[in-house]
Amino acid sequence: MSSPYGSWPSPFSAASVAVSSPRIDGARFVGSEIWWGESVPSEKGRVTVRSSSGDEILPAPWSARSRVHEYGGGAWTADRQGTLYFVDAADQRVRRLVPGTEPVPLTPQGAAHGGLRVQAGRLLAVREDLSTTPHTRSIIEIPVDGSAADDASAIRVIRESEGFVAHPALSSDGERIAWVEWDTGRMPWEEAHVRLIALPAGDVHTVPSRAALQPEWLGDAELVFADDSAGRWGLHRVALDGDVPGAEPQPLAPADADTGYGLWVLGNRWYQPLNDGRIVAVRTNGRDLVVVIDADGAARPIDVPGDGHVSVDDAEGTRVLLSGNGSHVTPGLWVVDVDSGETVTVRGGEPVDARWMPRAVPIEVDGAHGEVHAFAYPPANPDASAPDDELPPYIVLVHGGPTAHVSGASSTAIAYYTSRGIGVLDVNYGGSTGYGRAYRERLDGQWGVVDVDDVISAARGLADAGLADPARIAIRGGSAGGWTVLSALVRGGAFAAGISRYGVADLRLLAAETHDFEATYLDGLVGPLPEYEDVYIERSPLTHADRIDVPVLLLQGGEDRVVPPSQSESIRDALAARGVDHEYVLYPSEGHGFRSAETIVDSLERELAFLGRVFGFEPRR
Repeated sequence: MSSPYGSWPSPFSAASVAVSSPRIDGARFVGSEIWWGESVPSEKGRVTVRSSSGDEILPAPWSARSRVHEYGGGAWTADRQGTLYFVDAADQRVRRLVPGTEPVPLTPQGAAHGGLRVQAGRLLAVREDLSTTPHTRSIIEIPVDGSAADDASAIRVIRESEGFVAHPALSSDGERIAWVEWDTGRMPWEEAHVRLIALPAGDVHTVPSRAALQPEWLGDAELVFADDSAGRWGLHRVALDGDVPGAEPQPLAPADADTGYGLWVLGNRWYQPLNDGRIVAVRTNGRDLVVVIDADGAARPIDVPGDGHVSVDDAEGTRVLLSGNGSHVTPGLWVVDVDSGETVTVRGGEPVDARWMPRAVPIEVDGAHGEVHAFAYPPANPDASAPDDELPPYIVLVHGGPTAHVSGASSTAIAYYTSRGIGVLDVNYGGSTGYGRAYRERLDGQWGVVDVDDVISAARGLADAGLADPARIAIRGGSAGGWTVLSALVRGGAFAAGISRYGVADLRLLAAETHDFEATYLDGLVGPLPEYEDVYIERSPLTHADRIDVPVLLLQGGEDRVVPPSQSESIRDALAARGVDHEYVLYPSEGHGFRSAETIVDSLERELAFLGRVFGFEPRR
């Protein structure tokens, strides 16, 4: 069947995309079961906890979600005996739940909690208190008997900081604890250190580190952590001399890949030590590879379904729990025996039909600042084709962060477009993780320049290769990606339309309204205020909104605390004043990122209709 690109019939509806792939939020071995967190779009994005026996451990209306650092993470954990500990999304209190009973509060009202971890029967957490001046974050131990539910003094404060803390890790003898800490003037991927203390109240010691992640103990006197002191995040180990770090940390199995990425959320696990001293770790160089590292540093890859944003969530014996995305499978959760190679799919992870979802093609194009990495998804539909003289329209996707990355994973959200005859180009512009510190630091002081140059180079490279219709390339992104969308439209000449989801429009407004975690982020991306105010004005899309002359779709969450609605509305008003074709949609109950099925469906259908109207095809829903 021959029909124009964009109008092909597709089995992927917006409704099916909204419910097709589970969003896994951590996993644990619990007795003979496996428990995992999972977002439920049909319940407004509520995060539940399920078990491999088929039970829902955390029933409605409870939802495990943290707001520490705004992005949260580590909102639930469990002990091996089957007790669940979770942060309630509604009030940010930590609660204990024995399946079949009602949740019991463990912390008082007020502060937010995240990064929960049970070790040696003790419940550790990160606490964020925004009622203090200045705001404080702490590593705490929460009594599991409920004695602190109405008495904050019953909580043991291990470390209180006016900066930020993450990743508490208790030694096996319970006598030392390590964590990651960084000050308010830096982002954790710029500078963060491993710190440790002997309990109950020893001196705080700092382990030499540059941008440290996830300390773990090997026994009671040796620490392992990820750090990028050599330009790629890799594992390092350091022995303790009593309670003090000994010699300089030594690299463990260095590789031209990253074990780690931006510490946006508190629950990520890039590796897990096994009981026999080996380590299972993720290595990222665009895509992910999972390896087993022996005690002598020798590493061997293991064959696992996931190769994108893989998290090593837990380990037991020779088995590990891996969650993530895949090139050939849907997002999922797997238990893998690292010795036998046996892999059991626990949730999701279904093989995808390559006729409908072909594997993304990694591409590199020459840009103004060096090589640019991206993944291309060409149109694919076994039941349709386009006229021989027609080139396909494309959407260039811009991820958020901007310190984040995409991995070329299969995705029904991408197949929603490619199956209809719309190609997708997912760009890891300069500033993205997954390619080393030098690539990441390409964006330093150059946000709004390098990212824009790179997405334009990627789009033009695709068109120059004869793979895309140069007159029908749109650009779409959210948050920081929305900033790049608007900035690229201001630049003009490359994109025929833009879709901004909760995108940044005014840097000064962002600096004034943003939350603590990112309060100084712009100092590195642009420059500190007030010295760089002229740059803030010049770079902001709102300043040059009069240069936008193509249709724009603006989608925004009404409860977004990271990029408030005022950002999208300022662009809306500027476009309206000039009569530029635009649409603005506010989803009142959504925050930073769309979670409910209703919003996901509506936004996808609006995007498809918008592209059809702008590019001149009749889409089929």
